[in-house]
Amino acid sequence: MEEKFELETNTIWSFLHRGKWATHDAKYRGNFSPYVAKNIILRYSKPNDLVLDQFVGGGTTLIECKLNNRNAIGIDINPIAVNITKRKLKFECDNNVDIDVRLGNACNLHEIKDNSIDLICTHPPYADIIKYSEGIVGDLSQLKYKDFLVEMEKVASECYRVLKKDKFCAIVMGDTRKNGMVQPLGFEVMQRFVNAGFKQKEIIIKEQHNCKATGFWKTNSEKYNFLLLAHEYVFIFKK
Repeated sequence: MEEKFELETNTIWSFLHRGKWATHDAKYRGNFSPYVAKNIILRYSKPNDLVLDQFVGGGTTLIECKLNNRNAIGIDINPIAVNITKRKLKFECDNNVDIDVRLGNACNLHEIKDNSIDLICTHPPYADIIKYSEGIVGDLSQLKYKDFLVEMEKVASECYRVLKKDKFCAIVMGDTRKNGMVQPLGFEVMQRFVNAGFKQKEIIIKEQHNCKATGFWKTNSEKYNFLLLAHEYVFIFKK
């Protein structure tokens, strides 16, 4: 059963409960809340539209597409993520939609035609903060900050190519920290998408919960005098 849901109306999103309806869960490390995906899908697409998530991960976007009558393409460079997503899509639903999950590289969406996608809703890794694979060539979660941004330029270019004119691209992204200093990964990624030709529709701040410092992080935050990062961005771009 789906939990109570109301469409967000401002640029601060805060979900006290992660959302566990359908086959959603938090087992895939770093996956985003279904409340985020649902808000994006309902606000920026229509029934029967085609939605793309090229960092499919644990399948959050595609589950919401199935529940909300959107067709979808899900891509991931990691076969484990592809298999997890396929398994989680095996639930009964009255909607008759076409959902395709496949291996691929977000930097080169050669199988997707120009101007064919109605909405992009995706959650890339935050550089190498969480490494999702070992030895997979092209996995952006293996890359350091600067190398990651170079590859995100390619991702932004491909997003612009495949998206239809006047349609929207939503990217969930967070910042990182190194040696006690913030690395503004979110805004760096945002600029790559603007450079690719997108217009900035919205900048949404998503509050993260359960970020109380304990153990290693508590010790280091006190030692080096830094705050725990308790926010992420949801960037909405328009082509």
